Amino acid sequence: MAEFDTIAKDLIRAYPADFARFALGQDDVEVLAVIDTEQPTVETHRTDSLIRVRLADGQEMLVHHEFQTTDSKPPMPYRIFGYTGRAVEHHHLPIYSCVVYLRPDAGRNDPGEYRQKLGGLLILVEYQVIRLSEIDGQRILDGEHLGLLPFTPLMQRPADVDAEAWLRQCVSRAQQVPMGKTKKADYLTDLALLSELVYKSDTVTTIIGEEAMYESSIARHFEERGVKRGLAQGREQGIEQGIEQGIEREAQESLLEVLALRFQPEDMDPLARRIEAIGDVQRLKQLRRAAIQTASLDDFRRLLDAAE
Repeated sequence: MAEFDTIAKDLIRAYPADFARFALGQDDVEVLAVIDTEQPTVETHRTDSLIRVRLADGQEMLVHHEFQTTDSKPPMPYRIFGYTGRAVEHHHLPIYSCVVYLRPDAGRNDPGEYRQKLGGLLILVEYQVIRLSEIDGQRILDGEHLGLLPFTPLMQRPADVDAEAWLRQCVSRAQQVPMGKTKKADYLTDLALLSELVYKSDTVTTIIGEEAMYESSIARHFEERGVKRGLAQGREQGIEQGIEQGIEREAQESLLEVLALRFQPEDMDPLARRIEAIGDVQRLKQLRRAAIQTASLDDFRRLLDAAE
């Protein structure tokens, strides 16, 4: 979940107006600030996002987004009750909270409110529940809310469009967004990682393409996955050795995946054995870049011969 929290927060920092207008359902919203959401409590807790905005009538308020991939523990009404209370106490502003469920099966039983009535006294805190699988994705693709585009693969697709075709449409629209090369690569990476919540990883990689993502944070993503795998191995083998082996194996698998996607060799076993014998992560990264750029599998084999 932390990975998707980071993606969502980064997109909100880059496109706060898109998220505030989407949550409030109105366009005449002025963003004043994206607020650091670390709140001082007994246990420091970080809400997903607070955006300070001004409405057309001059009223200032906070817009709070909470992103979830699964149902919440403790239940979401208790969490929102705590978040909104602390935010109002600290900022002295009204707050509009929304919970965004990323997976289709999450949040189905979220009531959208915390309600308590004791001794004739009522405490009621309501919040908006947004299940992306119920949002009209085509409306977002056709609009100008660039910050929401990476989430469109998780949204409801047109009835006459199958899942893979919908992902292709989302990727195509994201690729059309005007921005610099590095920023575009990171933007597509965010879309790719979010897409993996509902699509198979190899489907996402094939459609978006290794070349589109290569210069982005996708490399760091793969390395982090390697570290996690290495930590698991480290319980038996020693943490340092496990981390090293995890990163090394991830680099080997990434290179083999590029070769399989680009050249579709009939027999990968000989290549796989040679690549798995390479223990230098930097060399594996160089070979991966070469695999993306080289014209033929024979050219790559010659590079591999030189590496040995």
